[in-house]
Amino acid sequence: MPAARGFLERFRASGTPGAAAGAGVPADRVAEREAELAALFEQLDATEAEAARIRDAGAADAEAIRADAAALCRALLAQADRDADAARREAAARVAALADAETAQALAAAQQQAERVRAHAERVRPEVVAEVLAAARAELGLA
Repeated sequence: MPAARGFLERFRASGTPGAAAGAGVPADRVAEREAELAALFEQLDATEAEAARIRDAGAADAEAIRADAAALCRALLAQADRDADAARREAAARVAALADAETAQALAAAQQQAERVRAHAERVRPEVVAEVLAAARAELGLA
């Protein structure tokens, strides 16, 4: 048994209703739809052209924004390089100043130590000289 739709297609009109006539030509639904929608599609041509223009303008704007962002990025990187160089020089200067201060402290401590050694040597020299002379005299038999 044919499907219900196929069965009902048998009763579909093949032309406009009216007086009895000979066999009619089946209606061309595709051509009717195309004719009906042709005016609408023609009106949409202008809209499609406007949409294409907007897309092209958007693409151009996006490219300009990308180019500006790339230029800004390059400028920021260059500034960061300059800042990094300045920071390195500043850090090196601080380290050098700290090293100079530590060197000066070490030199001052060494000078104080040398002064203490000299002072001690001045105090004990007469005793050491006396001991050396006594030892020399004893060795020579002069004592």
